Amino acid sequence: METRAVARRVAQKEVGLFFTSPVAWLFLGSFAAVCLFVFFWGSSFFARNIADVRPLFQWMPILLVFLCSALTMRMWSEERRTGTLEHVLVQPSALWRFVYGKFRACMLLLVLALVSTVPLPVTVSLIADLDWGPVFAGYLATVLLGALYISVGLFVSSRTDNPIVSLIASVILCGTMFLVGSGIFTEFFSNSTAETLRHFGTGSRFSSITRGVIDARDLFFYLSVTFAFLALNVYTLEREGWARLASTPRQRNWRVGIALLLANLVMANLWVEKMPLPRMDITEGRLYSISQPSRDLLRQLDEPLLIRGYFSDRTHPMLAPLEPQLRDLIREYEAAGIGKVRVEFTDPTLHPEQEREANERYGILPTPFQVADRYQSALMNAYFNVLVQYGSEHVTLSFSDLIEVRTNTSGDPEVLLRNPEFDITRAIRDALYNYRAGGDLFTGIEQPVEFIGYVSDRELLPPKLQAYYDSITAQLQVAIDASDDKFSFRFIDPESRGAVVARQIYDQWGFAPMSTGLDEDSEFYFYLTLADERQVVQLPTGDFNPSDFRTALDSGLKRFARSFTRTVALTTPRIDPQLREYGLGGPSFTNLERAITRDHSIVKEDLSDGMVNPEADILVVAAPQQLDERGVFAIDQFVMRGGTVVLATSPFSVERENGELRLKNWKSGLEPWLQHNGITIRPELVLDEQMGKFPAPVRRGSGDYQFNDVRIINYPFFIDVRRDAIARHAISGSLPQVTMAWVSPLDVERRDRRRVSKILWSSPQAWTDDGTLLMPRSDDKGEIVPPRRPDDQAPASYDLGVALQGRFTSYFTESPSFSDGENLVLRSPESARIVIFPSNDFLSDQVLASQVHASGTQYLGPLELLSNTLDWALQEELLLNIRSRGHFNRTLPPMERKAQVGLEAFNYGAALVWLALLALWHKFRLHRKRKSYAQELGL
Repeated sequence: METRAVARRVAQKEVGLFFTSPVAWLFLGSFAAVCLFVFFWGSSFFARNIADVRPLFQWMPILLVFLCSALTMRMWSEERRTGTLEHVLVQPSALWRFVYGKFRACMLLLVLALVSTVPLPVTVSLIADLDWGPVFAGYLATVLLGALYISVGLFVSSRTDNPIVSLIASVILCGTMFLVGSGIFTEFFSNSTAETLRHFGTGSRFSSITRGVIDARDLFFYLSVTFAFLALNVYTLEREGWARLASTPRQRNWRVGIALLLANLVMANLWVEKMPLPRMDITEGRLYSISQPSRDLLRQLDEPLLIRGYFSDRTHPMLAPLEPQLRDLIREYEAAGIGKVRVEFTDPTLHPEQEREANERYGILPTPFQVADRYQSALMNAYFNVLVQYGSEHVTLSFSDLIEVRTNTSGDPEVLLRNPEFDITRAIRDALYNYRAGGDLFTGIEQPVEFIGYVSDRELLPPKLQAYYDSITAQLQVAIDASDDKFSFRFIDPESRGAVVARQIYDQWGFAPMSTGLDEDSEFYFYLTLADERQVVQLPTGDFNPSDFRTALDSGLKRFARSFTRTVALTTPRIDPQLREYGLGGPSFTNLERAITRDHSIVKEDLSDGMVNPEADILVVAAPQQLDERGVFAIDQFVMRGGTVVLATSPFSVERENGELRLKNWKSGLEPWLQHNGITIRPELVLDEQMGKFPAPVRRGSGDYQFNDVRIINYPFFIDVRRDAIARHAISGSLPQVTMAWVSPLDVERRDRRRVSKILWSSPQAWTDDGTLLMPRSDDKGEIVPPRRPDDQAPASYDLGVALQGRFTSYFTESPSFSDGENLVLRSPESARIVIFPSNDFLSDQVLASQVHASGTQYLGPLELLSNTLDWALQEELLLNIRSRGHFNRTLPPMERKAQVGLEAFNYGAALVWLALLALWHKFRLHRKRKSYAQELGL
């Protein structure tokens, strides 16, 4: 036999012997069955409602301990017991070839066993949006961990002639290596010691890779430990041929060589941990790495940026594994900053001066965490904070800003970093913008901006406007002096030169002549605009008070800048505080206000005065109710001046009263204005077979009595909008899923000089109802009776969100009496936008809270949709692509119980089919080998 073929022949022999043993099939079948059972039952895959295969890999380190120990227990112990080991020792080939051959055989058997689990991710990808990055990383980690355990098992097997002893010893040794880095063991130590232990734990390294990050340090650890135990295996076999009492130079060389090898591998792992080796983030959207938007933001830095992590040495056991992940990400900011970013990590509890500074200057305080062991329950005060400081400005992030918690079916919390890059990048942006806002307004303006006033000859203006004209001219000159040649102004008389400009501004923006009302025959123009190469913005003049002009000018200039916090005007319905406590009176939007304030300044807008706050860059109108003419006029003129209005409105609203869902007619007052702009919201609600979950009161009949039980059900009025129904638009393209609650059909006319973009729509299996099916019902057996689509109504797809941009005409043909006849704009510029979502409730606190109860974690889909809308409208697209990333936002679609059972049975069946194929393959190999032997013997 050629020495190079030894490893291959040994591997073939071991694989053949393995499949001839009934115990082998028992092990393979048991491994597949346990994996599937843990996935579907132990982790309650369908109840968990997350589209990933994390439960499979979560248990894999423990399952591999037993599988790999079983695969290796007979490899060398059987050779020793039967006496064939001496035959191996006297072969001319090197012993490492025999070790490598057995290692190859075990690795092949491991891979064949893992193939039985491949239908699991395939099944998940067919029914939901699966991120394949962690799946590939998980299988890579499984192979690496399996290789390590196999090398350990081979070493143990070479030390004994009893396979059972080999099995038990391998399980103990591999289990110990897993236990070293597990939370069960590390929680007894400080955070720094626990982190060191995690570096030597096989399970903690495994978890690091399965999240989708392939770190060269983890790869080196697995490969080095595997190589070390294989070397020990060779050394053990080599010793079998030595004389017991002799000590030759060759023996001494072997001992010294093995000792040096092991010492170098240990030192190399310690050295590698401190090296900035490359890491590959293969998750979709690169969840654990900084993306291009973050790098672009770092390029805008003019001053040094400080990112400091405050982490206590003793912290909550669930936060401890997250700290290294956060440290690695923060270090990437330092590398990407190219000298502009300084990173520090500190434990304030060990440095009193730093703790005092954190408490008093930055408002960073320790968080009390409740911890418990078998003896007592206690409170632990720990830091888990990040400080971002730029110049004199700083932003802090607490642990609640950085993590997301999900309660699993067993009631235990699952804690992960939510979207750390988004949180840190947003903090950097806020610190940068706040720093610039305290300085020069024009530093954030890239292209020159020109103020153009369309003003009639001075003699035609009323005295009040003449004084206003003189005042703003002086203020404009002050702005020019501070602009560094980025600002200029001029006034144009529209009626000069044959009134060509007057006709032009009327055709483009609807700037019609004004009159004082006292002298209607005396007409004049007084319109103020800002313009660059991209957009034209009209400045509000209000009541022509000179002291208000600079505020209006600065607000307008901020629309051309990219480095200032924008202002969002929010209008919500007025609700009696006493009714609000009981969830009555209409939808409330506390969570919406909090979401807006995290990225923008917010002003609560009251449209009853007929105008929008001049500081507002965008107007959000949530569930408008009975708006009068003044409110409609304010919205209309905001659009006419080139603004963006985001509407969440519908003819209905739903509230829970006395344990039942009540459908309320909801008059917005905007219906004529919407129809004028070609927008129609039908007085119906959309139901969809692709539905989300909702903890709804279910009507149950028992005899002559009716009862309402709260159950988490698939609710067709909660439309589960997936990627196939989400447009590749800047607003929605990054969203994996959105739940639209109690939404009405939306129809939009397409008109000239106006672009209509669909954002969301229902599935083709949707239908409409007038609200009679709102309350779920159950039959006599307690089973939910799903609403049925009427036979006379064909299924269809309905638009659930639309963005309109372009030229709009005013709903008002003449100035209302309350506007004093001034500044009525009849046409909008091309930059005007209307974004409409036909639902009063999808952003409400009631709906968001219900999603928390249904999913076990905070649901941010609708809020992320609105935040993306604001960023798109304000041309702040920096965070659009990274805002919606997360671990728990990929959910499973609604499925009937029969479908769930069918998918589970399919995976069990696929595993059985795979084992059957292996049996046929083994039988074919035996048949071919027998035929070959028969030909050689001439039989």
